[in-house]
Amino acid sequence: MSRRLYFLVPDLDSARRTADDLLLARVEDRRMHFLARRGTALPGLHEATPLQKSDLVHGAELGLMIGGAVGLAAGAALIFATPRGMPMSDFVALLGMLACAVFGSWVAGMVGASIPNSRLRGFAADIDAGRILLMIDVKPSRVEEIRSLVQRRHPEASDRGIEPAIPAFP
Repeated sequence: MSRRLYFLVPDLDSARRTADDLLLARVEDRRMHFLARRGTALPGLHEATPLQKSDLVHGAELGLMIGGAVGLAAGAALIFATPRGMPMSDFVALLGMLACAVFGSWVAGMVGASIPNSRLRGFAADIDAGRILLMIDVKPSRVEEIRSLVQRRHPEASDRGIEPAIPAFP
């Protein structure tokens, strides 16, 4: 697990200088993600991925939980509502629950892919105003070192907090 640090920088030039300093501090380019207003080119910078820009992961997680709950309820109803002469296996109900969970995850993930990331909602006004969001993924042992470096070398960058833990996947 790593931690995600958030900083807002005022412009592209500041973003480039910050990225250069982070590279010198041995932060890999793939661990820095820049997000700017739609249509803004970020040449030479590692732009945020579609998974980071959209709510696909959150939507898929939510769909998995809701689909699983609906599948569990439907499976239980199927078991208890089965006529006496008809055999019903618990496996069929479990399979139905799994199918509903997968379907719910897929549908909600597709919906989530079309909406902006809910974790980044607090930065929307600044991004729309032309500022650039810098997300840095670092090991917990390097959090204070990197925060200190950015604050010391780039006073124009505003520290916007830390996300406690980010999954390894996105």
